[in-house]
Amino acid sequence: MAIAKAERLMNLALCLLGTRRPLSKRELRESIEAYLEAGSDDSFNRMFERDKDDLRELGLVIETVENLDGEVGYLARRDSNRLPPITLDAEEAAALGLAAKVWQQVRLAGAASGALQKLRAAGLPEDVDPYEAHGALEPRIPVHEAAFEPLMLACRDRRPVLFDYRKATAARPEPRHVEPWALECWRGHWYLAGWDRDRGAERVFRLSRITGKVRSRGARFTAPVPDVVTVRETVAGWAGETADRSALIRLRTGAGYPLRAKATAVRELGDGWDELEIPYGHGLDAWLVEFGPDVVVLEPAELRADVVDRLRAVAKG
Repeated sequence: MAIAKAERLMNLALCLLGTRRPLSKRELRESIEAYLEAGSDDSFNRMFERDKDDLRELGLVIETVENLDGEVGYLARRDSNRLPPITLDAEEAAALGLAAKVWQQVRLAGAASGALQKLRAAGLPEDVDPYEAHGALEPRIPVHEAAFEPLMLACRDRRPVLFDYRKATAARPEPRHVEPWALECWRGHWYLAGWDRDRGAERVFRLSRITGKVRSRGARFTAPVPDVVTVRETVAGWAGETADRSALIRLRTGAGYPLRAKATAVRELGDGWDELEIPYGHGLDAWLVEFGPDVVVLEPAELRADVVDRLRAVAKG
């Protein structure tokens, strides 16, 4: 969410929570600087209605009533917007504390730190260590892609985005206009699921293949967001997780551990090479290309041809 909008929403919420009587649109416009700068009445009305809807979506209970002058007024009563006391036992508080420590990037680390402070206030005992309560393993979710933060915000705010994306088979990136639904991490890589407007279909994008900046678009979504977004299932299908056939490959000794972990049979060939039998399904060719010269596909012939085509496309780029 843009800082200007966040400040505007905060100011509106404070006005509605701080008043003892309903405030009209006119009074709210005179009280909030951003509304004074809105320009025409139509621009202000559209902005106000969007802000009011956004606050309600965030959970603020806003009442609409008739005031003494016959105008429609708005207010948010404190008793209707007060949260009940939060009580957490040691295990619950420790679990939430551990979750807050997962994020290590600068912006997310700040938010997680603030969440930990709130947990302390809500009942996380000072002497409870999340690591002692749930083992010594300290979780981490790596986020190295610059596209992650703008896409995370776009998913949250339901804003379409535009970015350049290079497929594994393409020599150059192509523009994609996407309505982002969800981000998910699978085997160390981040993926975005959403509606590709240009192709009129659901698509999943690997963030490491997004080039340049992610640009936001102000328009609303045109396609419904599904209740369940199956990012991992889609990517797993690409990687051959649901395979019902086998492929035979040569793999350089000491390389390609993920392939070795999936292998159903391994045979040493000598001269620095091993022969592996691995599950074969849709998308295996794209995965094998990532191992470059350490992998040679022996069979089936169509998989070998697909891998060669992908490598040639990359070489041309």
